[in-house]
Amino acid sequence: MTLFAAFKPIAAIATTPQSTQLLHPLCQSLTATLYVPETLSLIDSTTCHYQGSLKNHLATIWAENRAFIFCLATGAVIRLIAPLLEDKASDPAIIVVEPTGQYVISLCSGHQGGADRLAQLIAQQLNATPIITGASHSLNLPAIDILGLPFGWRKGPGDWTGVSHAIACQKRVQVIQEAGSKLWQDNLPQNHPFYFGFPEIGENNLIEARVWISATKRKFAEGSTLPKVQWYPRVLWVGIGCIRGTSQGLIESAIEKIFQKYHLATEAIAGIATIDIKADEVGIVEYCQEKQYPLLTYSSDVLNTIKVPNPSEVVKEEVGTPSVAEAAAIYGANYWFNYGGSGDKVGLEKSLLVTKQVVKSDNEAVTVAIAQSQLEYTGKEGKIYLVGMGPGSLEQMTPAAKTAINQADAIIGYSLYLELIQSLQRPGQIVESLPITKEKERAQRAIYLAKWGLSVAVISSGDCGIYGMAGLVLEELKNINWDGKNPSIEVFPGITALQAAAARVGTPLMHDFCAISLSDLLTPWDVIKKRLEAAAIGDFVTALYNPRSQTRQNQIIEAQTIFLQHRNHQTPVALVRCAYRQDENIILTNLQEMLEHKIDMLTTVLIGNSSTFSHQNWMITPRGYNQFRR
Repeated sequence: MTLFAAFKPIAAIATTPQSTQLLHPLCQSLTATLYVPETLSLIDSTTCHYQGSLKNHLATIWAENRAFIFCLATGAVIRLIAPLLEDKASDPAIIVVEPTGQYVISLCSGHQGGADRLAQLIAQQLNATPIITGASHSLNLPAIDILGLPFGWRKGPGDWTGVSHAIACQKRVQVIQEAGSKLWQDNLPQNHPFYFGFPEIGENNLIEARVWISATKRKFAEGSTLPKVQWYPRVLWVGIGCIRGTSQGLIESAIEKIFQKYHLATEAIAGIATIDIKADEVGIVEYCQEKQYPLLTYSSDVLNTIKVPNPSEVVKEEVGTPSVAEAAAIYGANYWFNYGGSGDKVGLEKSLLVTKQVVKSDNEAVTVAIAQSQLEYTGKEGKIYLVGMGPGSLEQMTPAAKTAINQADAIIGYSLYLELIQSLQRPGQIVESLPITKEKERAQRAIYLAKWGLSVAVISSGDCGIYGMAGLVLEELKNINWDGKNPSIEVFPGITALQAAAARVGTPLMHDFCAISLSDLLTPWDVIKKRLEAAAIGDFVTALYNPRSQTRQNQIIEAQTIFLQHRNHQTPVALVRCAYRQDENIILTNLQEMLEHKIDMLTTVLIGNSSTFSHQNWMITPRGYNQFRR
């Protein structure tokens, strides 16, 4: 499953027939390797025997895997892995599945190794309870040591343990954020311990920890008892111009020298920008490859459009534009606006942070300028998960859909649906709700975040591809000439309303059926009437979606009139409101009397065909048609 790609490769350990049977289907879903002792039979090619002691075997595969899943006693696992643990920044995620499969424990590397998230995902696959003991999780707070990972931030120096402890103790933690996205701030619980900005005079003594989020290289005072950490959002774009043949060494040393001079962090570099004729410059290309920076190149015509403080006629005569380093840095810093993002491009030159600096050595020379973007570079390809959440009960959701919701960086949907899946959400996720009638805006927001580099789950009730958000998202992607790859798309189907309603009243869909929405917001009513007429004449079992709203009262009346012209007045009808939810309401009636009952937007109307009948409060459509035809 692609949702588990961030944790791979994964090794699973089972030592008994029972634990093997429990972990085997899980390993198939995760494409993990299951290791069992030689005394047990192999199930298929996904299982492997280990020879000798498990302790020795773990030592041989430890470095090869990013996560381990044990179905053993917790104490035994602790003794097995203790000699192999080194540092929480590099140790793999350790998961323990309780032998009966009722509990999944995040044992080690919960934050940076991802064990907390992996435990939740595995628990959803096994329908088990995740056991997560980290303080940040219990407080519904994002862990400070992984806070910036969704946005591509780089970790800087500091007392990460000390700051984490202060947050766990609900002490006042100062956050000074000078760069990077503040979406994480918008999704904090009300009782969070963070204090943003600088305190009033005399309140400094109330600050018990500090978090810097900045492109500036902070130098923490030695001997200070205040725990401090720094995150570096990747917001700095380095514009480069150079003499042909300038070495990678000079380019690198020049950048480091200038960054040090202006107290900037190289960890905050988003990428390198230059003129297109330098796209094959060996020194620049090798530097970008080594540092894994994107290299943006622009034509002289594009760079000519940028106003710079230090234009050069000499440079213009040489390459056709009066500026390479400054203009490229400015244009790079606004890459999001230039490559399909939204924003105001007025005053681009204001993003220039450091004007061009020239560094020479022998016959080499490089010019460097630095601009700061309003939006960080994530360095990731975005994903959109189109998720059908079913009728609203978590038990009716597929494990894959639950996993997608939990794994996503951001979740977008209608507020009611988000409330229904609140227990699947995890601390640190971005959750945004837009009201009914704002479906297009939901799709556009999801695409925006995914193009930026986030994984985004777009939630629909029922099935996302049936009157859901999936079609709207794909339509909007087509409108922006989507290449079919970035962002990637994955669809997670759900039980749609007609299936849920049918399951609650019997077997009304045992023969040909259709679904028609009575909402005329996106479809002209004349077209809907033609479809109603065709369904009635064709003797289809018919499910009516969106039958009545506060402002739209007559459509269900007209639908009844049309069906009464072609169906017996006693044709069974089911009115199912909020199937599988706490406020579920089910009414079995007939075509003649259906309007005597409450019908609203949360109701699904099922109209039987000429063979449908009722028996002992069940609505039944026979599989055989003609023999039952009345």
